[in-house]
Amino acid sequence: MSARRTYQGQQLELFRARSGGIAARDTQDLMSWPFFSLAKSRRVTPIDFRMGDVSIRVEATAEHGMATIWDADVLIWAASQIIDARDQGLTTSRLMAATPYEILTFIGRDDSIRSYARLKAALDRLQSTTIVTSIRQPSERRRHRFSWIAEWKERLDEAGRPRGIELILPDWFYAGVLHDHLILTIDREYFALKGGLERWLYRLVRKHGGRQKGGWSFDVPHLHLKSGSLSPLKHFSYDLRTIVRRQPLPGYRLGLLTDPDGRVRLTFQPAETDPLSRPAPSRPRRRTAGL
Repeated sequence: MSARRTYQGQQLELFRARSGGIAARDTQDLMSWPFFSLAKSRRVTPIDFRMGDVSIRVEATAEHGMATIWDADVLIWAASQIIDARDQGLTTSRLMAATPYEILTFIGRDDSIRSYARLKAALDRLQSTTIVTSIRQPSERRRHRFSWIAEWKERLDEAGRPRGIELILPDWFYAGVLHDHLILTIDREYFALKGGLERWLYRLVRKHGGRQKGGWSFDVPHLHLKSGSLSPLKHFSYDLRTIVRRQPLPGYRLGLLTDPDGRVRLTFQPAETDPLSRPAPSRPRRRTAGL
């Protein structure tokens, strides 16, 4: 791979991913708002979300479908690499290079041919999905349009085996990663969560609840709106109740309560043990529910 690339008139230095025990980091913008499909089936219906001065429109192609919350694991990997390298005093870049094994290991997947094929499909969805948003735009009338990955390519050896992946992140995402107040460490057990809704809930809870002893709560219709889910509110509420019964979110306890006015709220608070203090698993788990 070349050490430098020109993209849209800008010279980008190649940043090579580092191996080892790197903490998993997520960006608060992506944790707070509906940017991804929560379904495993292909979604082409746009997400069109407005709340206050926040507007988000996510569009998908018929060929690839919308990027899913499992595909977002690649962005968590990228954010984690950038923050760790920066903290080590290394130069980072939107142009990143890694092996499929490095990415798959970080996000808790095996390195089978099936997992690699799913990784490539995820990269295609991340590139083909387009977002238009007002978030982090200085003017109320200004909107930023981008794809989660501006472009990507792979290198193969003479036998056709994958040797590496090179990708370019969008300015919007890269700037958010480098903003200290927009980054949170997440539990690595997040990658083992199988359901799209429970993955989305963990990110939302981690962002809003943090480690506050008193926890937090959300009105269920408000949650439904923020999720961007195509599921009707009735089905969404049923799925929430199932998750509350199972308690799958690492580090948090969920509950449901009914207000005096009859509104149902989802409550959450940190569990007694801090999951972020646990060491990262030494070997990837063989769970490939998403990519």
